[in-house]
Amino acid sequence: MTAKTVRRSARDAGQSRSESGAQAGARAGSPTGIETKRSGPGRTRLPIDDSIFFRLVRVVNLTARPFSGSIGKAHRLSLNEWRVLLVLANHAGIAASDVATLTGLDKMSVSRALSGLVQRGRVVRRVDPADKRRLLLRLSAAGERLYVRIGTPAKARERSLFRGIGADEQAQLGRTLDRLAANLLAADADS
Repeated sequence: MTAKTVRRSARDAGQSRSESGAQAGARAGSPTGIETKRSGPGRTRLPIDDSIFFRLVRVVNLTARPFSGSIGKAHRLSLNEWRVLLVLANHAGIAASDVATLTGLDKMSVSRALSGLVQRGRVVRRVDPADKRRLLLRLSAAGERLYVRIGTPAKARERSLFRGIGADEQAQLGRTLDRLAANLLAADADS
């Protein structure tokens, strides 16, 4: 049995024998409700309709959609710049590497976001008195005003996200997400 056959058998084991690939994508309970078609024989696909990972990505994208569509454009602010701004509003005086850790963004994305924020006068850098090679970051007065202005619709979006989800469920979700992040950080450290 080849590796391709094993993957195909594993994939097909998840479908009942009476449903086609398209029917499987449109089956009841599919989070997207979108009928999908297989693109060819022998092609292994990731099962996105049943994937918690993909669902997490989808929630992040849906959460960010209003930002990308209007808020970011109105304030000349990228989504990563907003994420960095949010972290600095809550953790003034940290270094770029700390921002990367807290956001989960790679160092290059943080660097680009910081460049834009500094260029527009929203973030100020100062040399760390304890380590002259390190720059510490904080919001400028303009950055603080922007944070307050954008924070209101962001909190409204968060309320929409958690509508109908109680405090206990939110706390459990928070703990689960913390564990998932810790697992990924440990895996990254091992590689």
